[in-house]
Amino acid sequence: MEKPKSTSHSGITVYYDGLCQLCSREIAHYRKLEGAENIAFVDITSSGFDANTEGLDPHKIHKSLHVRDSEGQIFTGVQAFIVIWTQLRSLKKIVPFVSFAPVKKTLEAGYFLFARIRPLLPRKKCSDSPYCKT
Repeated sequence: MEKPKSTSHSGITVYYDGLCQLCSREIAHYRKLEGAENIAFVDITSSGFDANTEGLDPHKIHKSLHVRDSEGQIFTGVQAFIVIWTQLRSLKKIVPFVSFAPVKKTLEAGYFLFARIRPLLPRKKCSDSPYCKT
């Protein structure tokens, strides 16, 4: 786990790759759901983002989804999704199912594979991110 940092809101903070088309679509979907008003969404590829300032490892943050809860604890991968889903009214009902050990292990294996291929997926075009290819 990374160093805890206090949050300025009562919800959670989601650190996501804004240049990843699939990731951005998922975050856009979450933003529309009831409960999203308690979530701060932070694009880790924006020019203003500094992982060190957030108390996060700048290399690990680009390898998997990270979520900071209201207590400052960091969750990654499938557990990060579970933390997000507990905040969203329409997805809260799946949390017990995806938290069931055999299901969670299967999802973790799938997410591990996804995280490995994610850098190969199409990226959004951009001009203001330090992660844009020039």
